[in-house]
Amino acid sequence: MGRILAASVLALLSVWPVFAQQAASASECGNGKQCPSNKPCCSQYGQCGVGAFCLGGCDPLNSHSLDSCVPAPVCNSQDYKFTSLDGVTSNTKYLGDSSTSNWVSSGTPELHDGNVLLTLSETGESSSGTLLASTSYVWYGKISAQMKSSRGQGVVTAFILMSDVKDEIDFEFVGTDLETAQSNFYFQGIPDYNNGGNLTVKSSTFDDYHTYEIDWQPSQLTWSVDGTILRTLKRSDTWNTTTNQYHYPQTPARVELSLWPAGSSKNGEGTIAWAGGLVNWNAQDPSTVGYYYAMIKDVNVDCYPAPNGVNKTGSKSYIYTAKSGTNESVAITDEDTVLKSLLGTGTDMEVDYPHASASGTAAAAAATSDVATVPGLTGAGPGTNGHPGNNGNDGTAGESEGGSGSAVSSAAGSSSTSGVGGFSQGNGGQNTKSEASFPKERGLQSSMFAALVAVFGLLVL
Repeated sequence: MGRILAASVLALLSVWPVFAQQAASASECGNGKQCPSNKPCCSQYGQCGVGAFCLGGCDPLNSHSLDSCVPAPVCNSQDYKFTSLDGVTSNTKYLGDSSTSNWVSSGTPELHDGNVLLTLSETGESSSGTLLASTSYVWYGKISAQMKSSRGQGVVTAFILMSDVKDEIDFEFVGTDLETAQSNFYFQGIPDYNNGGNLTVKSSTFDDYHTYEIDWQPSQLTWSVDGTILRTLKRSDTWNTTTNQYHYPQTPARVELSLWPAGSSKNGEGTIAWAGGLVNWNAQDPSTVGYYYAMIKDVNVDCYPAPNGVNKTGSKSYIYTAKSGTNESVAITDEDTVLKSLLGTGTDMEVDYPHASASGTAAAAAATSDVATVPGLTGAGPGTNGHPGNNGNDGTAGESEGGSGSAVSSAAGSSSTSGVGGFSQGNGGQNTKSEASFPKERGLQSSMFAALVAVFGLLVL
């Protein structure tokens, strides 16, 4: 299921979420295989569950029914300044209210000097990388990110749009090539290795902030860097004579920002080669800081009007009304987007924990169900300090497949909001600060880990 790109080909490779090589052998849903009624929601990682499985990224085509997934919040034009983590909620806590959270996190986002770091460590909570996914969706619009990529072999930074049916628009940055942004697009996750294109960036993607922009319209799509359009795709050029469809991204998508280990030893050889080799944990950044990192300064979303002829009965949420998964199957409604608890689904959004008075909803959930509620964990409870599943290598990522490497199926813990002084990215290899100067990577303390195992168990992906 992974997208393999021959080392001699310089075209793009966009791959699905981290953990995927192991998830592939244990996939519960996808490619027409639907989830059962007791755990009806198919996550973008090919696993079935309730709660967070039914929120952002829930695949309606491979869930038990189209309405198993919770309706998705409509587009919200906004300039997101990443000066704090106040608008970021862990995927172990988010219930679907986009009015109270702007981003859902997996892994370990950190705050430094008024900007957010996406981190990737050899062990601990960010051993599979870090993902921020927008809580509101975009159905056509102009979306830009002001950011610095990470650097180093095997390390990939991504800024993408990903829909629940796996339409996808990408910027990706391979850590061994700091003068190139890779652009790509997909229709419903169908591999097409002619879709990629390399874009030249005028200065280092690691040392310097650049603004990367996706202008997504029903008729055409452009990729820009620092205000200059570098690639244009017309919908009319994407007609597929085999399926008699336009293979053009056309369904509501989340904005995703991520850092992930494409060069994990658990990935396929093609993915590792594309990423520049195996991740080097003795490189400068993990040696001096304790992790690889990318920096996010600003994301701006300018929503465009919905397509002509859209089925519109409200203004709050997007739903799918047909299995085609094309833009004609999307409707705008006033259906609610918020679950009562992480035991809920799109068809039963009001289900609550039986012991509402218990200390912490996660503990109450874990004590009452064995159905997974957060991708990366087993048992009904996300845990207030969720951690990646232990696959025998401290949660190191498996092969990504199907969509974009930006998605990470690690369950996130609470996000640090403490800034640090003295941190400088991209100083020509002269960074000799001690790890005490940086936000600490949160490892799996033995007592916490043991308690987590005892209460929830871990999903081995």
